[in-house]
Amino acid sequence: MQIIGGLLAVATLTAAAPSSTSDQPTPATTPPAAVASRNPAETLTPLLQQSLPNVKGKTFTSAIVDFPPGARARPHRHGKAFVYAYVLEGSVRSKLAGKPARTYHQGENWVEQPGAHHVLTENTNRTERARLLVVFVSDTGDKLKVDDPTS
Repeated sequence: MQIIGGLLAVATLTAAAPSSTSDQPTPATTPPAAVASRNPAETLTPLLQQSLPNVKGKTFTSAIVDFPPGARARPHRHGKAFVYAYVLEGSVRSKLAGKPARTYHQGENWVEQPGAHHVLTENTNRTERARLLVVFVSDTGDKLKVDDPTS
């Protein structure tokens, strides 16, 4: 986990470091997006989006994902993005296809490999919200979250 923390620190410094080109870090302007489901929906609020100057075609994006009490995300993927998630507040249960479900509490974190199928993400608490800091390293222009088709 120390390696992941180091990677996050390097990615954060890379994203915040001044570039010799006109690519300066800018706050993301995408409005919060709600995901439709029968349960309350989570919202994703981008914080920073920055092209990586030393990795052509890649973008670093950080976001806060807020899960109201009882919220559950629809099954989804993050395309070809490498994803790092850190629990800021509350507890979140997460399950990737082929892996056991795990509950993460405040201060814990995990990663998702490119192409991973996220079959479960939910706030485990019915009265308190949960919040994540999520970092994506994605192909520039790709959607950060693609819900599974509904049947």
